[in-house]
Amino acid sequence: MVKQKLIAGNWKMNGGLATNQALLHDVQQGLVHALASKHAQVAVCVPAVYLSQVQQLVMGSGIDLGAQDVSSHEQGAYTGEISAAMLRDFAVRYVIVGHSERRQHHAETDAHVALKARLALSVGVTPIVCVGETSAEREAGKTEEVVKRQLAAVIQANGHCISEIVVAYEPVWAIGTGQTASPEQAQAVHQVLRGQLKAATEHSERVHILYGGSMNAANAHELLAQPDIDGGLIGGAALKAADFLTIISAAAR
Repeated sequence: MVKQKLIAGNWKMNGGLATNQALLHDVQQGLVHALASKHAQVAVCVPAVYLSQVQQLVMGSGIDLGAQDVSSHEQGAYTGEISAAMLRDFAVRYVIVGHSERRQHHAETDAHVALKARLALSVGVTPIVCVGETSAEREAGKTEEVVKRQLAAVIQANGHCISEIVVAYEPVWAIGTGQTASPEQAQAVHQVLRGQLKAATEHSERVHILYGGSMNAANAHELLAQPDIDGGLIGGAALKAADFLTIISAAAR
């Protein structure tokens, strides 16, 4: 059976009660008319304050709910943190961990990210584990070294459960910059990650490896045609229903 591609929108720090409702209405209407959701998995990762609203809005639509971060603690005196169990209470299917913006602005280490992934898995929430290199690291020829180190920490911390994660390759230099890795560049890194997963688990074929570096309506088809790209983690384009639907349609082909 052919594995469905996964298209996950990352709204980042965007949204509002009215705009969320309008966006999801348009996306759901588009999916009904195109029947694209039968051929691709779709998720939206929303700011935590909107989890309750979006849980209700996507119920029965075939769109899965995702969060953008999770605490590395199970519970306790950690003001402002949100635990994996809390996410589960809202029927969250996915949670992004280790996004480059979290690594850069909140000093999250590989070990920190690995622990978050483990706690998410422990309550049945699928972590979307982000890996990727900076422009300086790519120019220094360290792309493979960096992404393998980042993924290795998660593999080591999660053992046999590693086949239950999602991986997102997001070259830091291509996030929000308008730059995008060429399909060949993206495929080369995805192939490295695929090989690393194969060495770690006999069930590596279950793992979706998403491309997360400014995938948009114009480049989605070519990127998604690569053999080791199983979908996309979509930023700005996920905030525009027409663009998001175009990417989902490309994944469904």
